[in-house]
Amino acid sequence: MALEQRSFQMNTIHEVHAPQTPKTHETQQPERRSRKLFSTGEKFLFVLFAAVLVLFSTMILHTQAQINDTNKEVQLINKEIDETVKQNTELSIQVSEKSTYEVIWNKAKELGLNLNEKNVKVVPGR
Repeated sequence: MALEQRSFQMNTIHEVHAPQTPKTHETQQPERRSRKLFSTGEKFLFVLFAAVLVLFSTMILHTQAQINDTNKEVQLINKEIDETVKQNTELSIQVSEKSTYEVIWNKAKELGLNLNEKNVKVVPGR
């Protein structure tokens, strides 16, 4: 009995301290709003940010690919320039070797030309 009396006293104490809510004839169901993790606007902003990020990443990769292609072309052109310079150097050495007086005189003798002092004309220098 003491146990029943104690539980009755506890119930009455809780009822006294409990806030009074107005009672209506309709039973109100508490509105439960399902709280979304992200709102529609936030989702849109995330998708927009991801799209911009993908776009810029693609642009950077495309630009790097173009730079790489241009660098290859520059290297090929530099290689061609080096080869041409080497050929020009070799040809200028050959010209200087073949334009000496002795080489020209020997070639003239092979072709049957001879030096005739009477046909030589001296042109004064300027």
